[in-house]
Amino acid sequence: MEKKKEKEEEEEEEEEEEEEEEEEEEEEEEEEEEEEEEEEEEEEEEEEEEEEEEEEEEEEEEEEEEEEEEEEEEEVEKEKEKEEKTREKKDTEKEKLLQLDRSHSPRGKCS
Repeated sequence: MEKKKEKEEEEEEEEEEEEEEEEEEEEEEEEEEEEEEEEEEEEEEEEEEEEEEEEEEEEEEEEEEEEEEEEEEEEVEKEKEKEEKTREKKDTEKEKLLQLDRSHSPRGKCS
């Protein structure tokens, strides 16, 4: 009888130990899974941040290009205006010279 009781106790102890081991293993697995999830989340966040930075850089570059184009267009427009004013000034001077020429030349004489 005593042997039987001892054996039962031993078996119970073994079962308890096995259960404890299983619980520990499960806990470890859960911890590992949590760590993996955290790592994945961190990686995703980093990727998102990188993408956002790239987008911002692209936007900035586009804005800079647009500004440069606008400045170039303004320069071209100013240059055109300048050329037009110069042309008008020359035309005005030519007209004055022609009028002066006419007023000094003898009238009614044919050459």
